[in-house]
Amino acid sequence: MPATAEASTPSTVLVVDDNDANRTLAQGALEDEGFRVLLASGGAAALEAFSAEKPDCVLLDVRMPDVDGLTTCRRLRELPGGDETPVVFLTALRDVDTFDQAVAAGGDDFLTKPVNPAELVIRVKAALKLRQMRAELREHYELLRHQRDALMRVQLQKERLSAFVVHDLKNPVSAMDLHAQLLLREAGLSDRGLESVRTIRKEAQQLNRMILNLLDLAKGDEGKLVVALTTVRANRLVEGVIEELSITASVRSVRLESEVTVEDIRVDAELVRRLLINLTENAIRHAPRDTVVLIGVCPAHHGRVELRVRDSGPGIPPDQRERVFDPFVRLDHERDSNPGSRGGRGLGLAFCKIAVEAHGGSIRVEDADPGAVFIVTLPAA
Repeated sequence: MPATAEASTPSTVLVVDDNDANRTLAQGALEDEGFRVLLASGGAAALEAFSAEKPDCVLLDVRMPDVDGLTTCRRLRELPGGDETPVVFLTALRDVDTFDQAVAAGGDDFLTKPVNPAELVIRVKAALKLRQMRAELREHYELLRHQRDALMRVQLQKERLSAFVVHDLKNPVSAMDLHAQLLLREAGLSDRGLESVRTIRKEAQQLNRMILNLLDLAKGDEGKLVVALTTVRANRLVEGVIEELSITASVRSVRLESEVTVEDIRVDAELVRRLLINLTENAIRHAPRDTVVLIGVCPAHHGRVELRVRDSGPGIPPDQRERVFDPFVRLDHERDSNPGSRGGRGLGLAFCKIAVEAHGGSIRVEDADPGAVFIVTLPAA
């Protein structure tokens, strides 16, 4: 029996989707939690099932070929008991217009595809709980629902604005890098001028990586980060990373070295290049002066490959190693008073986790004694 029901009989959920796989996924997740599940492949069948079975909750796909979800919801609300039954819309379109249409049609909640089974169950339980609250405290429920809708719209607008801003930043940053390259070719620049231009170019490249990280994190959250696998020479990949970060390492008196024992790897070359750059930048930032940051590529068990980036810095406590991949995390609240502590910064490591998971791999941190070693395990080609 699901936690949302206090009666002896389980709550009934009607799942409406024209895609067989989506229906099966929802059915399995809900039945595992003790719900009784009804299935319908279209709007007309859903209305018939609702009239016959009177389900406690409806999961309703927005886009369907016969009668779409918005029309189905409006018709359902006109049926006996339809006005009180929670409707959770499922849609692949995460935008303000679709959200507004779902709310106008009478939807109670809004869940985007691809659907996470655990989140689906949580939303259904929440919808059933809200139904109970609505019966008891209708006036308070309506106030809460309007506040939630307003917050959801603000969040969607914020996401859209952020996407526009990040995308529009790419062109001026690329122009900065291009002009810096042109200045480096000028014969009359002084040594101090050359150093300044190199710094400008280095910072422009770092800013461009941050922009790309933001874009890829957004894609990862929506399940849209797709890898384009190609065969890449491992030593050339690592050499390119070392060349790009040579100035950064030199400024901090850190040496970059490689240890590559694999000839070829099959990966998304651009994503893995940026992954290694982010891990190496992080290592350089925490490495003591006159030490080495080692970038390695080696074989692992069952045909897999490991990418390793090792430093001799302060390391990361075992109980905080998962949190280091969260955006903007600070691992030590007393960092300002403890210069030796090590915290995360920005989005670099968060992007690394998204990029590795898109490859079907994993990333972890271990002790380097001293220091830390970030280990990326990629699946067999």
